[in-house]
Amino acid sequence: MNAPDQLGQLLSRHDLETILSVTRSLAAPFDLATMLTEVTTAARRVLRAERCSVWLLEDGGNELVARVASDIGAVHLPLGKGLIGACARDRVVINVPDCYADPRFDASTDRATGFHTRCSLTLPLIDHQEALIGVMQVLNKDGGVFDGGDEMLAAALAAQCAIALARVRMTEALIEGERLKRELELARLVQLSSLPAVMPLIPGYDVHGLFLPAEQTGGDTFDLAQIEQGVLIVLGDAAGHGIAPALSVVQMQAMLRMAFRLGADLETAFRYVNDQLAATLPDGRFVTAFIGLLDPETHRMRFLSGGQGPILHFRAAQGRCDAHKATSFPMGAMQVETLRPAVTIDFAPGDVLALLSDGFYEYADAGGAQFGRVRVEQLLFDQRLESAAVLGTRLLDAVRTFASGAPQQDDLTMVLVKRLALSRSPAFSEAK
Repeated sequence: MNAPDQLGQLLSRHDLETILSVTRSLAAPFDLATMLTEVTTAARRVLRAERCSVWLLEDGGNELVARVASDIGAVHLPLGKGLIGACARDRVVINVPDCYADPRFDASTDRATGFHTRCSLTLPLIDHQEALIGVMQVLNKDGGVFDGGDEMLAAALAAQCAIALARVRMTEALIEGERLKRELELARLVQLSSLPAVMPLIPGYDVHGLFLPAEQTGGDTFDLAQIEQGVLIVLGDAAGHGIAPALSVVQMQAMLRMAFRLGADLETAFRYVNDQLAATLPDGRFVTAFIGLLDPETHRMRFLSGGQGPILHFRAAQGRCDAHKATSFPMGAMQVETLRPAVTIDFAPGDVLALLSDGFYEYADAGGAQFGRVRVEQLLFDQRLESAAVLGTRLLDAVRTFASGAPQQDDLTMVLVKRLALSRSPAFSEAK
């Protein structure tokens, strides 16, 4: 006689209806707590037991946590400890007629609750992929001890419980994934809305900006805008990727715009934004940022840089680049005590300011070699007669050709500001 036939003979009509009812319930949508309550209630009824509990494997498979147990709360049990831990470790059914006579039994829960355990039946919960996900335990059979028939009944319920647990967890993961997807999309929209929709028209200058995040959201930003104090030029890079860095750079950009709108000069705006970020960002979070103001009439730019560099100034007349370092630590890392003087750059005809995020310099090929600064400077020389937009496209193409299909690991963000020769008119390009 096979196991299903034996099980059919053991079950009363009422028991069979109970198990089938549980099976139907487990096929319907529910949350984890509801499903576990259904299983334990059915197990107590069918096995005529005083108590039933379900323990789930957590902490990377190192401990079991009680998720349904009437009066012991969320107890944490190391793998291998007690009958429950032994069941999980060995993945076998353990039927003990006298628990206090078994050296594996842990009486601490009885002492804590006042409950007295006589006999127990403990079963591993194994899903359809043969992975252990938890343990079910029933205690104190009414009028006796658990026998082989009870083991078969409990095994049937345990199998249903394991399948349902796997389905619930998969469903919860999908729901969490969709929630995170929506949050990322919202963060992406917020971040993109803070970027310039089009490049500003600046007499005598050609400008271009680009932002290509490595993920759905990134930690970079840029800004090019005509304000009362001149042409605002910003490139920022927050530590990390995802929602938090994206919102950090949006916060920085919004505070900068507000400070300048209120009439702040470069130094005041930099200090104000840095100190606000230091007060609000979590420990370990910061933003490297270049903040410059260009006067297109005098062709002079003053800038401060919190950790952002190198800052490349291609000098067309000399055919070479000057590389400027950051003027201070990353923004938000700590309060500013004293500021170094702002750096001044004078633009001659054909000169280019190239601000690039780390993603360009550190873009690596399959062998780990990085694109580096030398290639950037060479490209600025080779493409010195091109517009800012064409220069940006050639730079992006050069990085991708160098990488030879290696994936983008970091955000790619650039700001190019070029002073035109007297015969050239301002160019116009859309930000990407």
